[in-house]
Amino acid sequence: MTFTDQARAARRASLDLQMLTRAQKDQALQAMADSLAAAESEVLAANTVDVDAARASGTSDAIIDRLSLDPARLSGMVEGLRDLALLGDPVGDVVRGWKLDNGVSVTQVRVPFGVVGIIYEARPNVTADAAGICLKSGNAALLRGSSSALNTNRATVTALRRGLESVGLSPDAVHLVEGGREVTGEMMAARGLVDVLIPRGGAGLIQAVVDGAKVPVIETGTGNCHLFVDASADLDMAVAIMINAKAQRCSVCNALETVLVHRDTAADFWAKALPALAEAGVTVHGDDATRARDASIVAAAPDEFDAEYLSMDLAAKEVGSLAEALEHIREHTTGHSETIVTRDQTSARTFVAQVDAAAVLVNASSRFVDGGEFGFGAEIGISTQKLHARGPMGLQEMTSTKYVVEGDGQIRA
Repeated sequence: MTFTDQARAARRASLDLQMLTRAQKDQALQAMADSLAAAESEVLAANTVDVDAARASGTSDAIIDRLSLDPARLSGMVEGLRDLALLGDPVGDVVRGWKLDNGVSVTQVRVPFGVVGIIYEARPNVTADAAGICLKSGNAALLRGSSSALNTNRATVTALRRGLESVGLSPDAVHLVEGGREVTGEMMAARGLVDVLIPRGGAGLIQAVVDGAKVPVIETGTGNCHLFVDASADLDMAVAIMINAKAQRCSVCNALETVLVHRDTAADFWAKALPALAEAGVTVHGDDATRARDASIVAAAPDEFDAEYLSMDLAAKEVGSLAEALEHIREHTTGHSETIVTRDQTSARTFVAQVDAAAVLVNASSRFVDGGEFGFGAEIGISTQKLHARGPMGLQEMTSTKYVVEGDGQIRA
């Protein structure tokens, strides 16, 4: 089946999805989950093929981690689908409504986009998450995964489509788009067949889609996430948050990449932080002032403050004030998640007001910036743009709105 054939089939399926009740969609999600769970051996075997090929080609450890599935991660994909079935249906929700003086009622309601294209790298969990979120929000999904996860994605989509068929729904609600770069180009140019594109992956992929697409794009972003340790910070708290944000899973976009430390507390902070970082296996790359604190800190090249390491490396800089920390963040942020650890409420309010990011955290780990952690169920990505959706994108973010105008014969004078 060509891409155009897939897109047209998805469009037809989307018309049926728009008419489904919440109960029907929830039944479909449970069936998709059951089918994916039953296909565990096939999916994991396919993933082994993909991971072995990636290792043989010299793929980085960070990408290998994103690509890899095990029974626990596959179970998480299954439970993500089940969790979506427990969430409310956004379609038909009334955003606002009012009545005109002439008796005409105007209601703004949530509606599906129609056909959503997702272009993503490595992470096969996105395949199930995106398919489930699209279905619950009434959208058909065209999934363009990377070649590195092709076998895993094939097995996953086969299981999901089988689940849809088991409850009498069209499997064309979910398609895996295969082929070379020319197919990606077709997808980006498919205005009229695809309603919105969502790229999810590295900076190169995202920029290529944003620059090249004729279809509207919801831009997700990379995560050069900062943590500022204020002069008033509880240092034990700061160290615990830093270790969690950096080392709990370093290959994801909400992992910490840069720590900024107020000069007044730097000596005490590093005395506590360096042993904890060493125990976690994290290498600190510091500016001159930070390197002077301890010989174990290696020199940070200037471009490292713009880096998304996705590894057990952490950039560090000493600053003289909150204002200096804010200036550094403005210069280097990717607009994902920024954190302050402080006991000063004025500093916290200033940081929240002046940081321009999808998520701003006060005394909490950036690892919380996730659709599942926010209670959205699975997420389709984290938007770093400012239009329509910003931050973790769950069900509501996968809808648009329309105005429904009802009267009993009124005409405009």
